[in-house]
Formats: sequence, structure tokens, C-alpha cells
Amino acid sequence: MNQTYETGHAINVANLQKMIEQISVFGAYNPSVEELKKENLTQLYTKATEVLNKVEEKRTINKQAIHARQDAYEELRPTTTRIVNHLDILNLPDGDFAQAKSLNNLIHGNRKRGGALKKDPVDVFSDEPAGVGAKGTTTTVSTSRQSYTQLADNFSKLLQLLENIPSYNPNIEELKLEELKNFQTTMVESTKAVDQTEAELNAALIERNELLYAEDTGLYDIALDVKKYVKSVYGATAPEYTKVSGIKFTNP
Repeated sequence: MNQTYETGHAINVANLQKMIEQISVFGAYNPSVEELKKENLTQLYTKATEVLNKVEEKRTINKQAIHARQDAYEELRPTTTRIVNHLDILNLPDGDFAQAKSLNNLIHGNRKRGGALKKDPVDVFSDEPAGVGAKGTTTTVSTSRQSYTQLADNFSKLLQLLENIPSYNPNIEELKLEELKNFQTTMVESTKAVDQTEAELNAALIERNELLYAEDTGLYDIALDVKKYVKSVYGATAPEYTKVSGIKFTNP
């Protein structure tokens, strides 16, 4: 999410409170439209403040889930390399060992070009943006599809291969098949947590956008209507209108 837009939402809400304080000292401010009355503007400000806080809470939880997933996947590549190194001493059929090496190369972001293994230009784990209202946000994905889901899928295929190799029985605890399965479960669950928290964040963003920017009923349009009402009561050149018109609201 572009930080400029996030700041803009908070400024709009803060400026609504500033507008409320300003019109409170205008003796002739007495609109017949319910949404423009001071008490309803105050309620709108309270709701807007709450929804902004909700968005930031959901964003923080989503970031924590993303970091937890990064931690869960941190040992994936070193682990698969150790697995292949162990398989190399078991005198496996060429096909089994070649398949294990191929999966390891995919997990590491390597693929064959012109007969030689090459590292893809972008060799990073990718995270998708929240999506709703995420203007200015882009995601770069490796040509080897280095997504968490793809990595977990390739690791699962490697485990399936190990299950069919009777001689795979390492003494190293973290390389035992049961521990590797637990590791794979942790990776999958960490992605589920990211998906869930991202969905909750998106729901909060939709709620915020509706409250602040819905046509006619959103904070932005209501604030503009307040300015129009003050202009109609005091006139375009009146100091009262000048004070209110100078309070800025933006619709990103």
C-alpha cells in the first residue's frame, strides 16, 4: 500500500474533526439535511476513526503472518540441499536421484538453459499485496514461479519421493521423514494464515472505503456538502466560508 494514500485517509478524518470544530462556532449553521448536522458529523468522525484503527490492526496482523511465513520457509532450501546430499550416498537408481535433484533445483530457482543450470534473475519469495485500495503496489515474481505455494508443492513432491525410497533413513533428526512432514505442514499452515489475515484486511479496507468515499454518503462527499451549505448561508466571500473551504479533503 502506498503510504501517501494511507496518510490521505487519516488526513481526511482529522480534517472532518477540524471542520466540526469550525462550524460549531457558526451561529447560523443549522442545516435541514440530517447528514450535515453537527451531531451526525461527530458520529461519522467516530466511526471513521474506528475503521482506520481497524484497518491498521488488521494490517499489523497480516504483516505478522507474512513474517511468520518467511520464518517458516527460511530453512527450506538448506534442508532440501541436505536431503539431496544424503541421497547421493545411498546409491539410488539414476532416475530417483535425478528426480530429487530436479526438485531441489526448482526449489532453489534453478532451471536448465542451453544444457547448463542457471539461476533465475529474481530469486526471492514473493508476497502478494492486499489488493483492495493498494494503489502503486506491484509484485515481482520469478520466472521459476518462486511463490510459497509452488515451493510447498515441490517440497511435497520431494517427500513423496522419499517415502518410496526404503533406504532413506537418516540418523539426523531434522532430516527424518516424520520431521520433514511436520516442516511441510508448518509451511502450508503459514500460508493459510497469510490468506486468512489478508482476507480480513481486505474486508476492513472495503469497509473504510465505503465509509469515507461512497457516493453521496461517504465522508468525502458529506464534507463537500458542508462547505456548500456554509457557502449558501454566509456567501462565497464571507470569512466563515473561507475558513471552511480551506479545509482540504481528497478522494484517492
